[in-house]
Amino acid sequence: MRDPRAENLAKILVGYSTEVKAGEVVSIDGEIGAEPLLRAIYEEVLKAGAHPILNVGLDGLAAVYYEHASDEQLEWISPLMEWTVDNADVRIGIGASANTRELSAVPPERQTRRQTATGPVLNRMMERSAAGDFRWCYTIFPTNAYASEAEMSLGDYEDFYFGACLADDADPLTAWKRASAECERLAEWIQGHEEVRVTAPGTDITLGIGGRTFIPCVGDHNMPDGEFFTGPIEDSVEGEVTFHLPAVIGGREVSGVHLRFESGKVVDASADRGEEFLIQLLDTDDGARRLGELGIGTNYAIDRGTLEVLLDEKIGGTVHMAVGKSYPESGGVNDSAVHTDLVCDLRQGGKIEVDGIDFQVDGKFVV
Repeated sequence: MRDPRAENLAKILVGYSTEVKAGEVVSIDGEIGAEPLLRAIYEEVLKAGAHPILNVGLDGLAAVYYEHASDEQLEWISPLMEWTVDNADVRIGIGASANTRELSAVPPERQTRRQTATGPVLNRMMERSAAGDFRWCYTIFPTNAYASEAEMSLGDYEDFYFGACLADDADPLTAWKRASAECERLAEWIQGHEEVRVTAPGTDITLGIGGRTFIPCVGDHNMPDGEFFTGPIEDSVEGEVTFHLPAVIGGREVSGVHLRFESGKVVDASADRGEEFLIQLLDTDDGARRLGELGIGTNYAIDRGTLEVLLDEKIGGTVHMAVGKSYPESGGVNDSAVHTDLVCDLRQGGKIEVDGIDFQVDGKFVV
């Protein structure tokens, strides 16, 4: 029996998030666990008069790849990946992991080698997206693995996830437009200011934002969504930040992360768990020790950490900072092969100030 929420999510992704049009080429990339959603998206793309290209991965292949691939194979870029990034009009990606810790035994330097090799392809994709020539959206499909990480049953996680995506709304195609007015208002308010200061337990950090663009995220690139972000001035970041929510990065749990910045660069890094991996990530290239993104979550329907950054970075009352690559449309110019988001929770005694004005206190916006 087909879940109507998956069908509604497909309608949102095709008709709203990426606005697929007749004659366009749409790459649909996902894991086999997302079959119900992949089928529904494929059907919606055909109904829109576009040309779907379906790429489905099998469970466990990523671990096989990293176990057996030579350095040359790690650095090889598939012609299909190159073609998609340079020629497709739309890409819709769906994660459906059967094991979120699949890569936990892979030596970090092998993942770093692969990230470095794919960096130029990622750059081209982001440049095309910023220019309006390429539209993309990423989501996940509920699996037992995601539910387990979130400490929920699969049924409860499905309710939680589809609700966060507004896929249970009576009119799913207009749901995100209706829900995004506050996010857009906050992004408009902060635009044109010079400095953001974030304080919380273990955190006192300032970031320059003068001349940068704040972008409201309203379901066009991520699903679920609910944040606004910019690229901070690269050499402006000063102070320390503690990221309270753990994250799974490259199959490893990294938690209790603390970073200290001087002149925009991470000069000290530690973690309660996954510290060696964190430091190797920061040493990927010169840009990996600078921030490429400051994001502020606005989705209060996501009320708990899930170890899935797609959701956790959207939690209302949190901020996230990404080390690595900037999004060009924000005005950021930091270049890196990585873009890794880490989440700081402000709901239990934190504050965001903008040019000395209280913007958010204890996770609630006050402007």
